Amino acid sequence: MTATPRSTSRPVAPDKRDRAALAIPNDADRATLAIGGRDVHLTNLRKTFWPTLKLVKADLLRYYATVAEALLPHLAGRAMVMKRYPNGAAGEWFFMKRAPEPRPEWIETCSITHGSGNVIAFPIVQDLASLLWLVNLGCIDLNPWYARCDDVDRPDYLHFDLDPVPPATFDDVRATALVVRDALTSLGMPSYAKTTGSKGVHVYVPIVRGPTQKQVWALAKELAFALAKRNASLITAEYRIAKRPPGRVLVDYNQNAWGRTLASVYSPRPTPRATVSAPVTWEELEGGATIDDFHITNMPSRLAAVGDLWAPMCARRGRFDLARVLEALATTAR
Repeated sequence: MTATPRSTSRPVAPDKRDRAALAIPNDADRATLAIGGRDVHLTNLRKTFWPTLKLVKADLLRYYATVAEALLPHLAGRAMVMKRYPNGAAGEWFFMKRAPEPRPEWIETCSITHGSGNVIAFPIVQDLASLLWLVNLGCIDLNPWYARCDDVDRPDYLHFDLDPVPPATFDDVRATALVVRDALTSLGMPSYAKTTGSKGVHVYVPIVRGPTQKQVWALAKELAFALAKRNASLITAEYRIAKRPPGRVLVDYNQNAWGRTLASVYSPRPTPRATVSAPVTWEELEGGATIDDFHITNMPSRLAAVGDLWAPMCARRGRFDLARVLEALATTAR
């Protein structure tokens, strides 16, 4: 990994999140934390979550409490799709959408109508108490909706999941990320990268809210296929697994489709090294940063040193007005 970058955001200083982290015990299976006037009941704290690393559920909760100040702005106001690992990273997992019952009365929900007509009330992570409540359900990584709850069909970012198709390597992923960055820059779009914590890289563009999910998805698809056409030896946009050419990197536009989610920034992943979906600078990617450079044990110190590199994703300024591009495309097509 390259040298620690400088961030325009302020470093994250110790605060009540760190005190909450310290209050999570190592020598008990249960604990109750009083946070902001709310009692958060934590359970199975000594259950092993990463066997090789000897990390237990308490370590996961402690990690989230420590990074909460940077993480929470990226989650607030969004429905959360729960991916639960009741027996840790090496165990079976399942998706859960509807907020479980019973639950504390202070857990807010976001009701989303699905195509089947079902209305599902997803939980929302708004503060430290609700974050720890959700993680205590066995959620290792967090998967927020791409739009805020006041208008779930209008995303405030466009994104690509860069996924290597064997035998492609992470070197190929890095090369693809830079191609994507340059293409977006040529269109005037700011872009921010993070490792997925698994195999690839996520590239996000903060956009002015307005275009619908289908419009955002359609533009992402068009961009992905254009990139694949111009870089055929490196990139594919073929979503059908059986038809993907080997040794390419999939620029997955389909993660912009209805109801799809990606692991959030700062999410640990159920990998043997407990790697984290970490914000990285473009210079770090150019310098050879890898997935394994960022994990649950070093992410808090990195965050304290450089601040939230993804703070611009939450800012009002600097967002790209996608509606202008869509309008120009519509005018050209007439």
